[in-house]
Amino acid sequence: MKYRISLCLLVTFWMLLPLSAQEQKEQSNSELQNPTNLKVLKATTRGDVEQIMRTFTAGLGVQCNYCHVPDSFANDINPKKEIARRMIKMVQQINEDFPDHKLHVSCYTCHRGETEPKTAPGQ
Repeated sequence: MKYRISLCLLVTFWMLLPLSAQEQKEQSNSELQNPTNLKVLKATTRGDVEQIMRTFTAGLGVQCNYCHVPDSFANDINPKKEIARRMIKMVQQINEDFPDHKLHVSCYTCHRGETEPKTAPGQ
């Protein structure tokens, strides 16, 4: 009898486990698929935002928490986030001023993988 009850519980748990995982996956995907608080970036999907953010992390040699509050990327409490917005606007304006409006400069152009921009040769 004990064996039969344990087996029934095990089978029930085994059947419900994928449902629970799927619900959690859908919840986390829905939270991440719709970026919020985008004031400068022209992105509409999570994938677009992630791609853009990868260029920032490479350009400045930092991780997400340099500008963002972990687990709350929309939060504006870190002042570096506003500085980043101003820098993004600057780069966008510079690129718009080229006749072809293509990407000619990026964060890496000045920062070269460091948080402080290189302003002179050999720095």
